[in-house]
Amino acid sequence: MLLRHTTKDIKERKALTINPAKTCQPVGAMYAALGIHGCLPHSHGSQGCCSYHRSALTRHYKEPIMAATSSFTEGSSVFGGQANLVQAIDNIFTIYEPEIIAVHSTCLSETIGDDLKQITEKAKDNGKIPEGKHVIFCNTPSYVGSHVTGYSNMVSGIVKCLSESTGKTNDKINLISGWVEPSDMKEVKRLATLMGANFTMFPDTSDVVDTPQTGTYQMYPKGGAKIPDLIAAGDSKASLAFGEWATKDAAIKLENKCKVPFEATDLPIGVRATDRFIMELSKLAEVAIPDEITTERGKLVDMITDMQQYLNGKRVALFGDPDQLIPLVEFLLDMNMKPVYIVSGTPGKKMQEKLEEMLLPVVPEAKFQNGKGADMYLLHQWIKNEGVDLLIGNTYGKYISRDENIPFLRMGFPILDRVGHSYFPTLGYMGGLRILEKILDLIMDKQDLDSPEREFELVM
Repeated sequence: MLLRHTTKDIKERKALTINPAKTCQPVGAMYAALGIHGCLPHSHGSQGCCSYHRSALTRHYKEPIMAATSSFTEGSSVFGGQANLVQAIDNIFTIYEPEIIAVHSTCLSETIGDDLKQITEKAKDNGKIPEGKHVIFCNTPSYVGSHVTGYSNMVSGIVKCLSESTGKTNDKINLISGWVEPSDMKEVKRLATLMGANFTMFPDTSDVVDTPQTGTYQMYPKGGAKIPDLIAAGDSKASLAFGEWATKDAAIKLENKCKVPFEATDLPIGVRATDRFIMELSKLAEVAIPDEITTERGKLVDMITDMQQYLNGKRVALFGDPDQLIPLVEFLLDMNMKPVYIVSGTPGKKMQEKLEEMLLPVVPEAKFQNGKGADMYLLHQWIKNEGVDLLIGNTYGKYISRDENIPFLRMGFPILDRVGHSYFPTLGYMGGLRILEKILDLIMDKQDLDSPEREFELVM
């Protein structure tokens, strides 16, 4: 196993990345596109690229992910893929009858320099886009950014290509969702509905990649944000973007294009991040916070208090996406745990700034890095030099967990070897309870496993 060769001696690596803590932009763009009702994502590149993006999502969600491809050959790789895409748009609307096609580029089409705006306009001029149907697009070169960047670019593409302002507000607010599970999107909608908010959420993959088995295949499930609502997002009175890396660019574009003001906040993970989200939602939607939500918060705080003896001082290593890591670190600190090592393959200086401000005054020994050079090899080296009590991240962390005998909580993307993430939320106060339950189960299972016979207790 490669990770068995990880050394304690940390040397500067300028050009080498080993086991990056990210995947590529088109995967994120494809996932965001699935959050539109009746949408068929389209990968403008080779068949192999599209197959990888589909399989990455299929393996995580355990659902068939439908997408089309421009199927580049040697000729289109040299002379450009315009003809392929125009023909693909015609074929897709004729054969598969989606409401909308969401085109994203790949390394190959970006390197050639294909102009997606010009090509989609040509398809429209040539009558390839039926009346009432839509094609949106975004640029997602895999050699920069990460899957989070690709998700952000597609959400911005939704705003750029669809949202319009009539000059008359519809009294709604837009909930612009970061990359989270369909279960999390459903949880946010539940909270907003409890509060009585009038809202549109996009993207919304709930009831799209978490559909029930009915015995009948549906290419376009019932979920996803409706196109008329996405167009009318330009008439909303405000937007609340949660998960800044994945949503803030779209919120800015919507404000510039349609004069819709916005607030950006963290993903509502844990106590304080959920507090901020609920307060912003209450303010923007001009609604009160019901007692039911206050009760849910109290239950989370109560469990933290009750189980403090198992949490206090535990050292934690984390890897994943900035939008998830920042509020998760804050949640761990609220539980008196010590997040000591953090890496993310997604670039952005703001992560360093936020972690320095939040973490270093409390855990001065903490090490963190994102973007270039931040990979799982570095994380493993840190752990080898001084161990941790818990590892949190996607499935690829299982190798470090096994090598170092560390309890491992699977969170983030992708999760390939466990189920439940599509159905049970980690956002909101109830999601915080689930995270806390899983952390406690892992810590207490490890205590049971390592206890000598004389200290093995029925009640811990």
